[in-house]
Amino acid sequence: MPILLPHAFEVFSHSPEQTRRVGIRLGSLLQAGDIVCLEGDLGSGKTTLVQGIAQGWGSPSKVTSPTYVIVNEYALPGGDTLFHCDAYRLQPDNPLDSAILDLDRVLIDGVLVMEWAERMKSSLPKENLWIQMDWINEDQRHLILTPHGRRYESILIKLQQALFGG
Repeated sequence: MPILLPHAFEVFSHSPEQTRRVGIRLGSLLQAGDIVCLEGDLGSGKTTLVQGIAQGWGSPSKVTSPTYVIVNEYALPGGDTLFHCDAYRLQPDNPLDSAILDLDRVLIDGVLVMEWAERMKSSLPKENLWIQMDWINEDQRHLILTPHGRRYESILIKLQQALFGG
């Protein structure tokens, strides 16, 4: 039995800056309609990764955790938006909390990056990029990136090439 699911790959980050750089590479590959789901305990580097994603995607805004506001929006000069959601305070798979996200609008107007995505899993489209993040020590993080759908398989192939060459 394989350790990783087919098409998944893992990254060991040795610093917050390296986690941010993985995010920058990933962000440069995203387009409106894409969904990136982040799962991991407090301190696993989710917001640090999102800071990189926003930078790589082209947002000039400073990214902060949306824990208390649920969703932060970061606009690109061209009009698309990066929606950074934190589902920690949402009730798991509650239809009312799902309505707060307005997924139809989000998926048309921009990219959705959701922290604590496992709490809203049944409300999210089945095709997405799922990233499991684990804390190893003060500086190191372990990321497992798993694509669900051909679009996300393609993104991961390009991301692997950008990170590791080939």
